[in-house]
Amino acid sequence: MNQTANTIGHVMRTTPTPARNVEAASVSVVIPCYNYSQYLKQAVESCLSQDAVAVDVIIVDDASTDNSLEIARQISQEHSNVSVLSHLSNKGMVETFNDGAKTAAGEFLVRLDADDLLTPGSLSRAIDVARAFPSVGLIYGHPIHFFSNQLPKPRARVTSWTIWPGTEWLRARCRFPRNVITSPEVVMRRSVVERVGYQAPLRHTPDMELWLRISAFADVAYIHGVDQAWHREHAGSMSAKEVDELVDLRDRREAYETLFAGPAGTIAEASQLRDVASASFLNEALYIARHELDRGAGCSELFRFCIRLAEELGPSSVQRKTLQRLMARADKTTPLSWAHPTAMGRRAIGRAKSEMRIAHWHRNGVY
Repeated sequence: MNQTANTIGHVMRTTPTPARNVEAASVSVVIPCYNYSQYLKQAVESCLSQDAVAVDVIIVDDASTDNSLEIARQISQEHSNVSVLSHLSNKGMVETFNDGAKTAAGEFLVRLDADDLLTPGSLSRAIDVARAFPSVGLIYGHPIHFFSNQLPKPRARVTSWTIWPGTEWLRARCRFPRNVITSPEVVMRRSVVERVGYQAPLRHTPDMELWLRISAFADVAYIHGVDQAWHREHAGSMSAKEVDELVDLRDRREAYETLFAGPAGTIAEASQLRDVASASFLNEALYIARHELDRGAGCSELFRFCIRLAEELGPSSVQRKTLQRLMARADKTTPLSWAHPTAMGRRAIGRAKSEMRIAHWHRNGVY
């Protein structure tokens, strides 16, 4: 167990006890922006309207080709606690966030995409947890995913907190290696980020890898009953344009490889956790490969990737037989194989399990 987790020792769920009569915490919000001029002002206003905290906003424009930089500078002129950094050439989302984070001075740090927003009171709710549990380095809650220009009404009453020893939270993420955090709902303790490092140069999973890395060295908290941020779903987002199931699997695997190749690879539990994650990815690769056949996709690019990944991860003798059966079946798959009762049954069971996991995530922040 990591050193900070010894202050807790086990997962605990507790009734919130907000801090009283203490100085307002300082929070630096870094807003990376590339061609999001239509959303930027609303994102900044959601930060400046936070109560009971001292907020400063750092907008980092990544060489936008629209008028994002002009809007950012106008906002900065109107608010002394808003500053602007600008890139002369496009550097990508990782370097854009890191440049802003390295200039942050707040006790706490938030990464907010320019098309997302913080819900009212989200920062003070997170700070209450952080002050009650100094070992906690990452606090998150439920994000609202929305698709229209109208913001859904957020829940605002905290019902409880869950505090995990960091490596226990990390172990669960290795058993089921999918991202449980969207991004804008996270508040990080800046001293922990400075200790473990900023975002790694990953294409689609730098946030995920950073959450995992923080949990290797600090405890993790979840706020129940409330909505901590709004995440805007739209066709122009990177995830909508670039991420499919193959990219998602490949990039999640890369995130874990990067995690254990870095500082997290030095903790006592690293070897065991790496083995747990590898076993999980192997089982997932076999599951997805079978699903591709069950849905009639045959020897698709995703199927071939899963077979290669499973081979790379060193299957057991039993798993190797499963691989051989899948490859033999792929050679014989017909367009109607998806209609076979066994395949239909497996798909139905898979959907039911997925719905149960999503429902659990909505309630508890984890799968």
